[in-house]
Amino acid sequence: MRELWVDKDGTGIRSELRESLPDDELMPGDVTIDVEFSSINYKDGLAITGQPGVIRQYPLIPGIDLVGTVAAVEAGSRWTPGDRVILNGWGVGEAHHGGLADRARVKDEWLVALPDNLTAERAAAIGTAGFTAMLCVLALEKAQALDGEVLVTGAAGGVGSLAIALLSGLGHRVVASTGRLEEIDYLSSLGASAIIDRATLSQPGKPLQKQRWAGAVDAVGGPTLANVLAQTIYGGTVASCGLAQSADLPTTVMPFILRAVTLTGINSVQAPQQLRSAAWERLAVDLDMQLLDSLTTTIGLSDARSVAETIVAGRVRGRTVVDVRA
Repeated sequence: MRELWVDKDGTGIRSELRESLPDDELMPGDVTIDVEFSSINYKDGLAITGQPGVIRQYPLIPGIDLVGTVAAVEAGSRWTPGDRVILNGWGVGEAHHGGLADRARVKDEWLVALPDNLTAERAAAIGTAGFTAMLCVLALEKAQALDGEVLVTGAAGGVGSLAIALLSGLGHRVVASTGRLEEIDYLSSLGASAIIDRATLSQPGKPLQKQRWAGAVDAVGGPTLANVLAQTIYGGTVASCGLAQSADLPTTVMPFILRAVTLTGINSVQAPQQLRSAAWERLAVDLDMQLLDSLTTTIGLSDARSVAETIVAGRVRGRTVVDVRA
């Protein structure tokens, strides 16, 4: 096997590229996969650069998603060798060896079939970020919270970029919030109708403010999420899926009881199988694949560590796919 390996000792956490793990030392699972592609998400960046809070046991292969081909199965599996599959979530890359390796052994129920009209590389480009963005869109659709302006925070990141692409492609007016105003052209190319400086949302504000957003996708948390809630219109919904600014939520109950605002949490890690399949089928149809290609960079496994440093520093836009075979 060839894998990115993260380990911890008395001197700290370190990552290295190795070619040493035999298949029989993979973690337990029903299905063995020949991995083709993974990606670098913010969580992966934290894990690879030695930040605490992501990896729950060492040593571990990081990579919270993967796309590949079933190589072998145990008796009773619903998969057969040759099936093309996607995996994201379920603690992979956190407590179970992840996708930044050319082989993986995982549980049967963690896998979703790769849609027929989606290539493996594009599925990896969508990855956990796009899957999370689609879950947010589905939540806003269910709440009927898309009749008006929709805000996306952390807009230049993976989740934000794909949320903008999805929402604008479905005909909604999207406003992008970012601290990287040099990315205005990029965000406009994704379909954002307007761009606002995240500084207008990132400082503590009043619990109720001028109503503007019918819905929102928030990947930031903290005071930003509190201000978004304070600016959401009566009956609007905010989908919360990240904490890039903070895990705190310094707000009051006033948006909820005076404006009937709904805050819905998005958990891509443990989403049930039916919802996963529905989200991936929608992604294969709703997402503009040429637009996806334009915001995707593909690297080899040996470049994963340098990109991880860049994504943690907030200097990566769009999606980074890792071809683990290169």
